[in-house]
Amino acid sequence: MTPPLIALEEHYYSKAIFDSFEGSLKVGISKWPGALDRLFDAGELRLKEMDQGKVSLQVISHCAADTPSLEACRAGNDQLAKEISKSEESSLRFAGFAVLPMADPMAAAGELERSIKDLGFVGALIDNKVSVGARFYDGEVYDVFWKKAEEFGVPIYLHPSWPTEELLAQTYTGNYPMRSATVIGGAMWGWHSDVGVHVLRLHAAGVFDRFPRLKIILGHFGEMMPFMLQRISDQELIMGRRDRPFREVWDENIWITTSACWSLDPIRCILGNTKVDRIMYSIDYPFTTNEQGLKWFAELESSGLLNQDQLDLIAYKNAEQLLGIKAPSKLDFNSRS
Repeated sequence: MTPPLIALEEHYYSKAIFDSFEGSLKVGISKWPGALDRLFDAGELRLKEMDQGKVSLQVISHCAADTPSLEACRAGNDQLAKEISKSEESSLRFAGFAVLPMADPMAAAGELERSIKDLGFVGALIDNKVSVGARFYDGEVYDVFWKKAEEFGVPIYLHPSWPTEELLAQTYTGNYPMRSATVIGGAMWGWHSDVGVHVLRLHAAGVFDRFPRLKIILGHFGEMMPFMLQRISDQELIMGRRDRPFREVWDENIWITTSACWSLDPIRCILGNTKVDRIMYSIDYPFTTNEQGLKWFAELESSGLLNQDQLDLIAYKNAEQLLGIKAPSKLDFNSRS
């Protein structure tokens, strides 16, 4: 019997955030069939499709936002909090990750604090880099932000961001249509490796040494990192010794989710080098469906790779422990059919 399912990479747009940016990212999302209807909804449609995939609780986060301003983030977080609290059922089945103005580390730290203390959010989901200048978060100027995340004990979900025009031109454009370049540089490959590079930058810069209790979530089965862990460990001494080796960081500071990776092949590798209490179920709604996730979880259940206690950890218990939330019990997933 499938245990309760908590999903953590599940996207949404408030009007404040969607109206705050323009560009190819927005055009691409707008062309995705059915995406905007689902992204703008945090009510009946979302709940209905959660029921179809037997998702008990969804942690809602803003979709990619191309480095929004503090004003847009405050308005967007307020709107999401209002959606979560608008009914008894939404309060029971939704939680929130904050959207943050990462171009301004001090403002991001302040908005993270406000979102946790005033809005009851359980962490934040942030784009992998600041769009202007492709800036990552390994500089000491971001210590104020990482310190705040560590202080409140909440995780930061490091989410892939759209490749810049310069990166597309220099690395991914080739003897094929531009559409191929954007796919290679995006969801097929590039943005996953980009997040992995970001985590290594944080490690190289000593961020995990300065903030040893920092909690980072990586989607898509760990953004390629589980498959390179041994190589990373072999090579890290060349770049200079950290106080804590990367393997320790991986075991103590990193959680990963299953979002949008519907194969058993990766999890066979991951179970060999990653603690099962660091793996969490997720969908990547609405860019994949809750039904796809449910089908994959059923395949995992029947694979024999995990016992029931371990399946429960991945399905909901790890998320409950990390986020301080609780999957509602005795839900009738057929009530809307």
